[in-house]
Amino acid sequence: MPCIKDALSEAADALHIGGGAKKDSSSTGPTGQGLTLYIDEKAGSDSTGEGTKEKPFATPVGAFLAKGPEATLLVKKAEGAEGAGSTASGEQPVATSPDGYAPISGAGLKRAKKFYEAELKKKKKQEEKELADANKEGADTQRFEDAKKVVLEQPKNPAQYQKIKIRQGINSRDKKVKVSAWVHRLRSQKGRIFLVLRDGSGYMQAVLSDRLTQTYDAMTLTSESTVEVWGTLAAVPEGKSAPDGHELVADYWKVIGKAPGGDDAFTNKISKDADPSLLADMRHLVIRGETASAVLKVRAAVLRAFRDEYESLGLLEVTPPCMVQTQVEGGGTLFKFDYYGQPAFLTQSSQLYLETCLPSLGDVFCVQESFRAEKSHTRRHLSEYTHLEAELGFLNFAELLEHLEQVICGTLERVMANPATASLITQLNPDFKQPSRPFRRMDYKDAIKWLNENDVRTDDGSPHKVGDDIAEAAERKMTDALGVPIFLVGFPREIKAFYMKRIPGDEEFTESVDLLMPGVGEIVGGSMRMSDATELLEAYKGEGIDASPYYWYTDQRVYGTCEHGGYGLGVERLLAWTLNRYTVRDCSLYPRFTGRCTP
Repeated sequence: MPCIKDALSEAADALHIGGGAKKDSSSTGPTGQGLTLYIDEKAGSDSTGEGTKEKPFATPVGAFLAKGPEATLLVKKAEGAEGAGSTASGEQPVATSPDGYAPISGAGLKRAKKFYEAELKKKKKQEEKELADANKEGADTQRFEDAKKVVLEQPKNPAQYQKIKIRQGINSRDKKVKVSAWVHRLRSQKGRIFLVLRDGSGYMQAVLSDRLTQTYDAMTLTSESTVEVWGTLAAVPEGKSAPDGHELVADYWKVIGKAPGGDDAFTNKISKDADPSLLADMRHLVIRGETASAVLKVRAAVLRAFRDEYESLGLLEVTPPCMVQTQVEGGGTLFKFDYYGQPAFLTQSSQLYLETCLPSLGDVFCVQESFRAEKSHTRRHLSEYTHLEAELGFLNFAELLEHLEQVICGTLERVMANPATASLITQLNPDFKQPSRPFRRMDYKDAIKWLNENDVRTDDGSPHKVGDDIAEAAERKMTDALGVPIFLVGFPREIKAFYMKRIPGDEEFTESVDLLMPGVGEIVGGSMRMSDATELLEAYKGEGIDASPYYWYTDQRVYGTCEHGGYGLGVERLLAWTLNRYTVRDCSLYPRFTGRCTP
C-alpha cells in the first residue's frame, strides 16, 4: 500500500519505538480482538497515541504493543499517493477511505507481528535480567551483611612486627614487618587479594588470603585507599614476579582511609587520554601515577647530583632574594607588584646577586625559582621555573665553556651511577645516552649560514641574516638535524643582555653562549660579564636603564674587578631532554604557565 513505508524503513521504525508505547491489560493478549486501530506515521505517536483517528499510533508495532496483536489496523496513505494499491507482489489493490486510511497490507501485517514478537522477547529478557540483578543484589547485600560480622584480631605479639618503609624491604626479607601505604593496584583471585602498595619510597606486593579477604573492608576495598598490613616479607615463588622480588604475606591488615569507588573512583578521575587541561586540574592526583612520580624522583636526583658536582668543583650554594627592584633579562617579562608603596618585581634571574658574592664567597651557585611574564604557550616555557645559576671569577670564555661541559656531564654521570635513578630514566627514556665531550662549538654567524643553506626560514618566510634573533623553531630544527649538544656562541650585542662582555676586536658581538639540546633546544644561557665600570655605565645608558638602582651591582667593578662569567640552566628543560618528555610542564611539580595558576 502507498501509505506504508518500505520494508527496511518500517523495520527501522518498529525497532526504534522499543517498548515505549503505552501499556494496558490487553497489550499481550487476545483482548485486542474486535478493535480497530489507526496508524499515521507522520501525525501519530507510539507513546501518547490511543489508536483513534484523533490520536493515532505512529507504527503498527506500537499499536500491537499497546493494544495487542489481534486488533485490525488501518494505515494512513502517504500524501500524493493515488489509491491504496499494494506493494507486495500478488496482492490486489485495496480501496482507501475518504479520510486516507486503508487496511494494512498482508506483508506489512506480517512484518509488524514479527517485530512485535521480537519486542516481547526483548522485554522478557530484560525482565529476566532485572530479576537476576535483583537476586544478585540481594545476595550481595546478604554477603556484605555477613562480611560486616567478620572481625580480624590484631596479632597477640605486635612488638615482633617491625615498622618499615617499602624501600627498606630488601633488608627485611623473612622478617615480620608492618607497612603503611596507599593501594596502588588490587586484584582478586581464588580467595586471595593481591595488593600493590605504594608509600612514595617504592612499591611492594602484599597478599591477603582466607579470613583476611572475607571482611567488609576487603570486599569494598578501592585503589588509593590507605591500609596498614602486618605480615612476613618473603621471596616470591619461582616463576612469579613482584617489585623487588618479594611479597608481604599478610597476617593482619586494616583500612586507615578508604578512597571512594563508583563514579568518584580514582580510575574515573584520571585517564592518560584525558584532556590536558583536566589533567592539569587534577595534577594533585596525576602525580600519584608511576610516570609522573618517576619524573619527580629523577628531578630530585638531578638536583642532588648538581649540588654534589658543584661541591666537588668548589662552588658554594647561596640563596638570593626573589623580590627585586631591578631587571636582568629585559623589562617586558617582569611580574610587577607593589612592595610597601614601592614598585618591585619577581626575579627573572639571580645572576646580579651571585656576582656580588664572588669577592667574599668565591665561585657560587643557587637553585631558585625564576619568573617570566611572557605570554608564551610553547611546550618549553613556564611562567615559574627552577633556575640553576652559577657565577665564577677569574676565568675566560673558553674556561667557562669547559666548566659547563663538566657540570652537565659530571652531573649526569652521578645520576646514572645510582642504579635506582638509572632504572627510572631507562623506564622513561629507554634511548637515553649520556652526552660526550667536547660539545660541538658553533658560532652564531655559522648558524645563520647553516639555516640559509638548509632553507630554514624566519617566521615571516624570509632568509636569516646576521643580527636576527634566531627563532625557537628554527633553532630547534637545526639542533635536531645535527643531533648533538651544541654550544652556540658569539651572539650580537643587540639581542643579548646589557651586561654581556663584548668580543675583543669584534665589539658588535658578545662572549655569550646558549647550550642547545636535541628535542628541546636551549637549556643553558650564559656569558662573560662586563668587568669595567665605565663600560657598564655606557651599557645602562644604551639600554635606557637608570643606573642608580644598580649602584650595588656597579660597585663590583669599582671595588676590585675581575674577569668573570656565569650562566643559568632551566632544570625543567634539562629534565625534558633527559627523560624525553614532550613538554617541560611534565617536569614541574605544579607547573605555572600562561592561564594556569591552579591547583
